[in-house]
Amino acid sequence: MSRRSSRSRRTDEPAFSAASPCPCGLPAPYGECCGRYHSGAAAAPTAELLMRSRYSAFVLLDTQYLLRTWHPATRPGHLELDPAMRWAGLEILQTIDGSPFHSSGLVTFRARYRHHGKRGALHERSTFERQDGAWVYVDGTFLD
Repeated sequence: MSRRSSRSRRTDEPAFSAASPCPCGLPAPYGECCGRYHSGAAAAPTAELLMRSRYSAFVLLDTQYLLRTWHPATRPGHLELDPAMRWAGLEILQTIDGSPFHSSGLVTFRARYRHHGKRGALHERSTFERQDGAWVYVDGTFLD
């Protein structure tokens, strides 16, 4: 008999593996894409890649990664994600700065979701900064 993990899994979705398609929408498998950022094996080199990895963390309910990549000045003390939220796709609409040569950047995106059977979309312009050489999420402005 196996023990349940302290981190609950969604029972209606297949287990996620390194070979699974990455939720962020890029063509690489999760292990070669956002998975390496989530594990700490690498840091996202651009604001857009951090945005994508944070989206994937929302899909996977990875609150530790979300908090770790949140600017300390704006990071909440605790983060509780709604397991009923089903993220269905990410579209990057605009990126301003945020390259390895910048110290700040803006990423505008639309993330589709389904919550309790209702479809919706989150449209946001997110602000990112480099802190100690790593990109972190500062805050966002909801659009629409």
